[in-house]
This record gives sequence, structure tokens and C-alpha cells, in this order.
Amino acid sequence: MLKEVIATRFIAPLREGGSLPGLVEADDLGTYVLKFTGAGQGRKTLVAEVVCGELARRLGLRVPRLVTVELDPVLGLGEPEQEVQRLLKSSGGTNLGMDFLSGALGFDPLAFEVSPEEAGRIVWFDALVNNVDRSWRNPNLLRWRGELWLIDHGATMIWHHNWPGAEASAARPYDAFDHALKTCAPDVASAAAELAPQVTGELLAEVTAEIPDAWLAGEPGFDTPDALRSAYARPLLARAATVHQHIHGLEGDQ
Repeated sequence: MLKEVIATRFIAPLREGGSLPGLVEADDLGTYVLKFTGAGQGRKTLVAEVVCGELARRLGLRVPRLVTVELDPVLGLGEPEQEVQRLLKSSGGTNLGMDFLSGALGFDPLAFEVSPEEAGRIVWFDALVNNVDRSWRNPNLLRWRGELWLIDHGATMIWHHNWPGAEASAARPYDAFDHALKTCAPDVASAAAELAPQVTGELLAEVTAEIPDAWLAGEPGFDTPDALRSAYARPLLARAATVHQHIHGLEGDQ
């Protein structure tokens, strides 16, 4: 299970991307980027972060370590900004944290070379989870200690916003036309040969077990959190074997 920590201090909001994460210190003396359950995108964004982040890690991609962060709304009482106060007050309980990579730089394709092999593995993974938020406009990639790290997977698995249509949605092709690594000649075929066999039912059960029950409770159409966990795993398992054949927008489509 994800490590559990308790937020002891709210340091500052981080005004990047479509949400408003914050920087917090926890009782293990770690510093984490906190994503709030009370944010506009809701808890499904946090579920997507856990599923994709933990799956990527098990496939050998670099993702900041994820933890669950217990947040006491009282931490918001001294915040001068009303928006931040609202988020803190509405996010009591279990939130998501990720290791803060101090000194990391945003990805710049002109300054940081990425091999076709690494680019292919990332594009293949993004196609698997249908990540629509890894474009050249907003790469959601960091360079830290000379290596490439993947962040922000909240805008993935769009099928979990409409479970009755999940199967049809998950079968759609992946459009990589604007992908941040398109110009790196991604070797998607080799990535698929390496990674697809690793995406098994057992692996996905392990990954989805990391989702806190509190983020799964009350989903219409599902009696238990485990039933919903299985629903997250099924489209990914079905998609893994052939998704490389349905990636559009790369040079000489794979």
C-alpha cells in the first residue's frame, strides 16, 4: 500500500496546470506536492494519478513516489488566499502527495535529448492510459538529476467518467499528433514488445489495490471498492496488447 503520512505544514500553493496543488511538509519530514480531494476535478483525478503512477513505476518509468496525505482542515485557517483556504477546508482526510523533486526543470526538447527507446516507452504508456495531457504545450515531464520524470496523470483514462461507455471509449485510437516526444522518433514497436507482456491481470490488481477505499466509495453502479478496482483494470488489460497498432499522428504511424 502507499505510504501514509500526515501533513504538518502547508508551505505554498503551486500555480501550475489546471489544478491548484500545494506544497506541504509531513510528519516524516518529507516535502510533497499535494493534490486535493476538494479540487474541482474531484477524487477521480487522484485515482487516475495512483493507477497511472504506480503502473508506470512497475513498468520501469520514472515517476515521483506517491503517498497518501492525511490533511487536517485546520491548516487552512491561517491562509490569506480564499481559494487556498477553501481547498484546505474542503479536503480534510485522505489526499494524494508526490515527492517534491527539488531543483527539477521543465522538459525542453531543444535542451534535453531523449532516445527513441525512451520516447517510445513513454508514448506507448501514454497511449495505454490515453493520456491527453503530454503535449508540447504542456509536457508534464521534468528533468531531474539528468533523467526524465513523468508527472501529472490526472487527465487519463477518460472512460472512468462514464462507466457505461467505458469499453467503447477505451477501444478508441490514441492521437499522438501533439505529443511532447513526437520529434524524438519514438520507437513504439519495441516499447510494445517489451512492456505489453508485463501488463497482466495480476499486475493491474496490484496497482489498483493501491487506491484508497475512500476515493472509490459511492460510485454509481458498483457495490464495493473492489468491484470498481476491477473496472479500472479491465480496459487497461484489454488495451495493452494492441494499443501500439492504434497510435495515430506519429511520423510514419506505428
